[in-house]
Amino acid sequence: MAESITFVVSGPPVAKARARVVRTKEGRTFAYTPSKTRKYEAHARLCAQQAMKGRSPIEGAVTIVMRASLPIPKSFSKRKTQAAMDQNVWHTKRPDLDNLIKSALDAASGIVFTDDSQVIGITASKFYSRQPALSVTVIEHSSEAA
Repeated sequence: MAESITFVVSGPPVAKARARVVRTKEGRTFAYTPSKTRKYEAHARLCAQQAMKGRSPIEGAVTIVMRASLPIPKSFSKRKTQAAMDQNVWHTKRPDLDNLIKSALDAASGIVFTDDSQVIGITASKFYSRQPALSVTVIEHSSEAA
């Protein structure tokens, strides 16, 4: 039987932002991750650690199921808000789904699983919700041969 770990990061999901490159007056360059991304990933890592309850990271193959529920814009009419709640309106704006996936994988890597190279499949979706959050389920696959 495959075991799974689920962690939920409450609040609006934050996509992985590109590293910023800065050049100093002395001509040196360095790259850094924007603080919004760093803070969100730190919060997500904490949520993942709490879900693990002291267990060691998974070392085998894993599949990820991710659901990003994003806030409904205040500019939506009552009708469109209800349609969004009924999931009849797709979330086709930023943040991009692939960057949300990167953020989730970086947060879970080293905590829920050893490295994101272990991921053999991902099912991800984004939709509107009154309670924004990021839910990540990591499913461990048995390494037994049939």
